[in-house]
Amino acid sequence: MAWKGKFFGALIGFLATKSVWGAMLGAFVGHAFDQHAAPAESVRATPSISELFFRTTFEVMGHVAKSDGRVSEAEIDAARRLMQELNLGAAEIAYAIGCFRAGKAPGYQFEFSVRRLREACGYRHDLLRTFMELQLRAALAGNGLSPPARVILARIAESIGMSGLEFARMESALRGHGQWRGAHAGGRRTSASLSACYAELEVDERVSDQELTKAYRRQMSRHHPDKLVANGLPESMAQMAKEKTQRIQQAYEEIRAARGMR
Repeated sequence: MAWKGKFFGALIGFLATKSVWGAMLGAFVGHAFDQHAAPAESVRATPSISELFFRTTFEVMGHVAKSDGRVSEAEIDAARRLMQELNLGAAEIAYAIGCFRAGKAPGYQFEFSVRRLREACGYRHDLLRTFMELQLRAALAGNGLSPPARVILARIAESIGMSGLEFARMESALRGHGQWRGAHAGGRRTSASLSACYAELEVDERVSDQELTKAYRRQMSRHHPDKLVANGLPESMAQMAKEKTQRIQQAYEEIRAARGMR
C-alpha cells in the first residue's frame, strides 16, 4: 500500500500551517501523489515476458531434474550444455544456475510458475511450445525422461493447452533428432533418418504431399526466431530457434527428395 505521499504531505502541511487542517490538506495532496505513483511502481515490479520465460525455464528444469529424488551428473551436464548452446554470458549462466537450484529446492511450486508464465504469454502459444520443447530436450538429455519427469512434463503440457498427441510428437521429434544427425554425419539416408524427418515436422509418414507442405510452413512459422523474440523469447535463445528452423527445412528437403517432389 502506498503511504509515503500521505505521510510527508501531512507533515509538510502541519509544519507550514501549524494546524490539523493543514496536515489534512497535505495528506490529501499526498494521497493523490500515491495514487499516481502506485501504477508506475507496479509496472516496475512486473517482470517482462522475456525475463519470466528465462527464469521459469531453468527453475522448472531444476524441478524436473529433481523429480526422481536426486539430480544426477547427467542432468547437471545436460543443463550446462544447454546454457553453452544458448551462448549465455557469465552473468546469465550464474542467474540460470540460481534458477535451477531454486527449482529443485523442496516446496517449489512448478504449477504456479507455469501458470504465471502462461498468463504472461497470453495468446503467444508458439512461445509456450518453445518452453515445452526446452523442458523435454533437457529431460531427454539428462535421464532419458524418467517416469516422474514424464508425469510432470505431461501436466505442464496439458496446462499450456498442448494435447497428448502434440506432446508425443514433440518427444518423438527430439528423440529422432539424434538418429537423424547420426545418419547425416555418415552421409547416408536411412528409413530411421526419414522417420526422424517426419517427426521433426510432426506429421505421419502417410500424409499427402500437400499436407506435408502445410506442416512444413506451419512449423517454420511457429519457430521463426524473429517472431519468437518479438513475442518475448530471450535474445539468448534466438540461436536455438534458428537452429530449429534449419532442422525443419532440412527435414522437409530430405522428405521431398525421398518422395521425388518438385
